[in-house]
Amino acid sequence: MAEITCANLSEYVGKELGVSDWITVEQSMINQFAECTGDRQWIHVDVERAKRESPYRWPIAHGYLTLSFVAPLLMQVGAVPTDAAAAFNYGLDKVRFLAPVRAGARVRLRVSVTDVETRKDGQIMLKTSNVLEIEDSDKPALIAESLALISPRG
Repeated sequence: MAEITCANLSEYVGKELGVSDWITVEQSMINQFAECTGDRQWIHVDVERAKRESPYRWPIAHGYLTLSFVAPLLMQVGAVPTDAAAAFNYGLDKVRFLAPVRAGARVRLRVSVTDVETRKDGQIMLKTSNVLEIEDSDKPALIAESLALISPRG
């Protein structure tokens, strides 16, 4: 794929940008997320109880933890133009959590550009469609339409 720049970003509308590397969602990550957010539900952090009582028979990651992977994996795929001065998370238009991510599972992000709009102030609004895939699963963990505000250099 050619280098993505602020000038050619609109050429990628309707195209897949790429797929990230796989990352493993370790139980330690889930525990750290629980501590940071205060969401210590047993289905996430109590391994033995989750094995006994959870419908998934294993602890699962928080939905918002899985959603937090979108931004860094977007950057890994190269969604931010190489000549941008900065890129800011502008929000989400749609998020759906479709399947739980079990502790120890591997996930990756598939990214497509759905819209590019140059604003009056010269900044660029980038809308991407993101699918967080779970290894060996037919169903993705989530789909998310995300918005990034790109500031060109100069």
